[in-house]
Amino acid sequence: MPWRRGPSSGTSTTATHKEETPIAFFRGGPRIPPTKNSPINEYILRFKNVRLISSSGEQLGVLEPPAALAKGREEGLDVVVIAEQADPPVCKIMDFGKFTFEKKKKEHESKKKQKVTQVKEIKFRPNIDEHDYDFKFRNILRFLEEGDKVKATVQFRGREMSRLDNGRKVLDRLIKDLEGKAHAESGTEMMGNRMHQILSPIKKPH
Repeated sequence: MPWRRGPSSGTSTTATHKEETPIAFFRGGPRIPPTKNSPINEYILRFKNVRLISSSGEQLGVLEPPAALAKGREEGLDVVVIAEQADPPVCKIMDFGKFTFEKKKKEHESKKKQKVTQVKEIKFRPNIDEHDYDFKFRNILRFLEEGDKVKATVQFRGREMSRLDNGRKVLDRLIKDLEGKAHAESGTEMMGNRMHQILSPIKKPH
């Protein structure tokens, strides 16, 4: 009976090896494993030659893919394609899993720092008293300082609709009191029984 290698006695090399998930050298620490289409290691065998950069940034010249992979193994790192459209494609020796993990971590932190601007609505009455006006004004200041926009709305009821000028006076006073802190994005608008104006914070120079 001819001798046959068992399934656990080793790894055989087949013609479909290029289609398998690229192998990344194992290293400790947080990392993201490569996928089938990750442009690393055996992926570069499809090219005739590659221009290789070491992990320290040194130019190693134009090499055939097997020689480039050997250089990567010497450093215990991956050979990653960083410019596939170049002629020849440019590759760099690096820890692909760690690089991908750090990249995604930075993207996540950047999104967390991005301020999502909201529009806060503050409602006034056309005959608002001073105490109520001051209270609402302080809230508007707080929203503006937090980087949000403010929709200042004057709501009319019944006969108040015949005295729209009272609502305009409230909004005009508000814009005057917010001079240097906010500006009106557009003119006063009227929708049904509500008059409103959008106020945006004035960004302070750094």
